[in-house]
Amino acid sequence: MRIQPIDLDDQPDDLVAGLYDAYVAAAAADHRGPLPRLARFHRDLCTPDLGRRAEAWVAVEDGKVVAGYGLSLPLVDNAHLGVISALAVHPERQRRGLGTELFAHVLGRLRHHGRRLLLAETPVTGAGARFARARGMEVALAEARRVLDLRRADWAALERMIPEVDGYHVERFEGPAGAELVPDLATLMDGMNDAPRDSGVEDGIFSPERVRHREEGIVPGGQTCYTSIARRDSDGAPAGYTRIYVNGDRSDGWAGQADTTVLGAHRGHRLGLLLKVGNLLWLREREPHVERILTWNATGNRHMLAINEAMGFELFDEWNQWRMEVQARVEPGAYEG
Repeated sequence: MRIQPIDLDDQPDDLVAGLYDAYVAAAAADHRGPLPRLARFHRDLCTPDLGRRAEAWVAVEDGKVVAGYGLSLPLVDNAHLGVISALAVHPERQRRGLGTELFAHVLGRLRHHGRRLLLAETPVTGAGARFARARGMEVALAEARRVLDLRRADWAALERMIPEVDGYHVERFEGPAGAELVPDLATLMDGMNDAPRDSGVEDGIFSPERVRHREEGIVPGGQTCYTSIARRDSDGAPAGYTRIYVNGDRSDGWAGQADTTVLGAHRGHRLGLLLKVGNLLWLREREPHVERILTWNATGNRHMLAINEAMGFELFDEWNQWRMEVQARVEPGAYEG
């Protein structure tokens, strides 16, 4: 068995697909709800952008990928940390120490890049949580996913929830943002820095170039999206936005509620409620096949939780973000890069 990188310039399909198969097989035991499709998995793990370096590593045994992981290394902000994703061992190869070996490999890559903080995410119960705790990781943030079943939603009540907001109007667009909207999206993304997070995570920096690159990756990642932006009437200044993602092939009934934020100078007008409910009603018109929407929130984000619960979102499952301070020394046997 050998651990080898996936060449991100070449990205051989067999290695990416092999890692994806191992991830899906391993997730089946503990992961509820939809899993990312191969195209999105490929984008998230193997596609660098202007704000991060991406690495993907696989363990190959007898010519077959049996395990692996992805590592995201921020470059513009938070250059002291790394985020591990999709660390998975195929169930047929579990309980042989391969997960422990991969984790040591992760720490070696972090040291190689001079990173001192590792973040990861798992459901609160199951093999992933047990593995993180056994490796000495600590819970950094408690999160929860909630689901809104559109087949049982009270649409009349949702329409009544839309507030009358003076001095603002809402613009909508389907799919990635056009070039003319990218600067405003970059401004709005700054509002996400108010969301709960680990104490070791710095504010994100969202340049127009970085946001444009992210928008260009949506369709290749197998998705489309529906976005609403609130603007101040007097000068057109962007005040807040919300977005829902849908699989581009419309092959299942799931959608994902992504960011919702209102910039500090525009809060207190119920713009978050206006945006989120209005965008949902628009999605219903445009994508009648969608049956359920998942949304993530830190459990301490009481304001957004109140909006979600008023809309009818119900608890789906709970997750932990895990953290580990990475020492500079290299432990015996760890990979140094």
